[in-house]
Amino acid sequence: MTLIALVRHGETEWNRLGKVQGHSNIPLNDTGRAQAAGAGEALRGGDYQVLVASPLDRANETAKIIGRAVGLEVSAHYDGLKERFYGVAEGMTASDYYAAFPDRQATNAETLDELTERALATLREIAESAGDRDVIAVAHGGLIATVLRHASGGSLPREGEYVANCSQQIVEVAGDDIRVIGYNGTPR
Repeated sequence: MTLIALVRHGETEWNRLGKVQGHSNIPLNDTGRAQAAGAGEALRGGDYQVLVASPLDRANETAKIIGRAVGLEVSAHYDGLKERFYGVAEGMTASDYYAAFPDRQATNAETLDELTERALATLREIAESAGDRDVIAVAHGGLIATVLRHASGGSLPREGEYVANCSQQIVEVAGDDIRVIGYNGTPR
């Protein structure tokens, strides 16, 4: 059994502007760096022994800031922790994306089923590598929400909530079983 704290990266300028990021490699802004420092302080009391991240700059920088607070270095980057690939929608504002793609499936974008499969396989890979050591995994909001939906049978995130920047969601991975043991949803 492996405990994994899924942490969403800190704020970027595109987050602030309401733009769809996906695989676009957007760095943290100053607010995001402060959020990452706060997340590091929040995680400091845990018994975390492994720190991993998505290779995208915003997640990697968040992980490094958290690592300084908890005394860990990023030991691995997992492509499977990247945000959903949104295809032609990357760079659009969220409102333009919803108007252009009411079914939430942009041209050439990764489907939700593909994202779910990738996210769950990656969590299992991380758990297999970590064994019984507790892990901090810095990833992205869409990916984390997908994991929460799967692991909670669709009840999380709750209606009107989202996965906020630098929030921590705790899951437990035991073989193929992934369950939520700590949830921190934020009202919209």
